[in-house]
Amino acid sequence: MAKPLDLPFDPIERAAEIWGERFGPADAMAAVTSIMRAQQILLAGLDGLLRPHGLTFARYEALVLLAFSRRGALPLRVMGERLMVHPTSVTNTVDRLERDGLVRRRPNPRDGRGTLAEITPAGREVVTRSTADLMAARFGMAGYGPFELGELFTLLRGLRVTAGDFRPEAAPVAVSAPGTPSSAPRRHR
Repeated sequence: MAKPLDLPFDPIERAAEIWGERFGPADAMAAVTSIMRAQQILLAGLDGLLRPHGLTFARYEALVLLAFSRRGALPLRVMGERLMVHPTSVTNTVDRLERDGLVRRRPNPRDGRGTLAEITPAGREVVTRSTADLMAARFGMAGYGPFELGELFTLLRGLRVTAGDFRPEAAPVAVSAPGTPSSAPRRHR
């Protein structure tokens, strides 16, 4: 968990006030700074929950991606695309997971040159246990209800679309976060 600062004021709000006096509108700066701080807090909390399982959130995401795949195996290149990380990061993550016996590498039978990362039975077991802990903690978002989480997802989705993470579908996005009972069904490609 991120170490609480326990300040008698909100440092981001204070920075926004000073920013406004010196440079002009501070709304974008305050929003970005708040998102960056929230990311620090969430990542520290999630890593703390996953530490007893020998995982970081990055390794957890890789395992879940493999567990979700039809065959429990994916090319490292595809993992990088889906996790939206640099190929070197995927290699390092898979190295650690393989060292811990949660993933194994094997040749890609489709091209003979590429490598697949495949989740092991031990990896599936760790996914099950660690996911239960994350779900119990509501992924560090216990202070928010389903509607608020849906709004947050929708707001941040716009940023991701603008950055070119993906092409949005023509259908409107549901207000609730993915996976909640009221979310619209997702189309698989």
